[in-house]
Amino acid sequence: MTSNRVEKTPVTLLGLGAMGTALARTWLSAGHPLTVWNRDPARSAALGAQGARVAGSAAEAVAAGTLVVVCLLDDIAVEHVLAGTGLDGKDLVNLTTTTPAQSRARAVWARERGARYLDGGIMAVPPMIGVREAGGYVFYSGSQGLFDQHRATLGVPAGTTYVGTDAGFAALHDVALLSAMYGMFAGAAHAFALIRKEDIDPASLAPLLADWLVAMAPSVHETAGRLRSGDYTGGVVSRLAMQVAGTPTFLDTAEQQGVSPQLLSPYFELMRRRLAEGGGEEDLTGVIELLAL
Repeated sequence: MTSNRVEKTPVTLLGLGAMGTALARTWLSAGHPLTVWNRDPARSAALGAQGARVAGSAAEAVAAGTLVVVCLLDDIAVEHVLAGTGLDGKDLVNLTTTTPAQSRARAVWARERGARYLDGGIMAVPPMIGVREAGGYVFYSGSQGLFDQHRATLGVPAGTTYVGTDAGFAALHDVALLSAMYGMFAGAAHAFALIRKEDIDPASLAPLLADWLVAMAPSVHETAGRLRSGDYTGGVVSRLAMQVAGTPTFLDTAEQQGVSPQLLSPYFELMRRRLAEGGGEEDLTGVIELLAL
């Protein structure tokens, strides 16, 4: 008699904060043998009651299997937790939020200890983990062999997007997208501040604001095309000169509404600088050149 049972890859997980716990529960629910370790044993105990094997130390957890996932506070914590563990022959996946430089250095560090290394940038919050329709995913970069071998297992908690063999690329993509997100949040905050003292329900502005941001979002494809080609003037509809001429209206409105212009002024200053350098016929793409230090 043959069995149709598919063996699930065992996973070792170090770090059981909100994100680590969400990852752990998803792998457990999918039937993956899971070994966990956390500095606070209370979190480990809760998962132990759900079927995880609780290791008494990080070294014991790492020794339990080949695929080792770390989801810790920062790169310093990764260094501390993995010190003294046996990484030779291990597949190390680092889902800790780090800078690209830290990720690259950690990849070298892992290879020197005999491990394959994959860095990850999680584009999700804990409630999105394990909920496919929520749209969360993880950027991965580093060892393609590791990614290819464990792609199905890594894809259990969230979608996977491999962005290259450079171990720093996952962190770079992560920070790039989150930086754009904070820029969007800043613009939304300014918009709500403008109406705050008026008889306008914020709930009535919200759908208009959301729809407008969605309508503007595809412009990033045009920006990418211009950066690739180097042509910042062809087919421009809203010239930089025209947009700079309109900025006083935004600043005057903010002053009249009693709202600080601090979220808008830095970007407007870059626009004026680019105009002064002769970029009046461009769109806003040329402003990007001013951001390079």
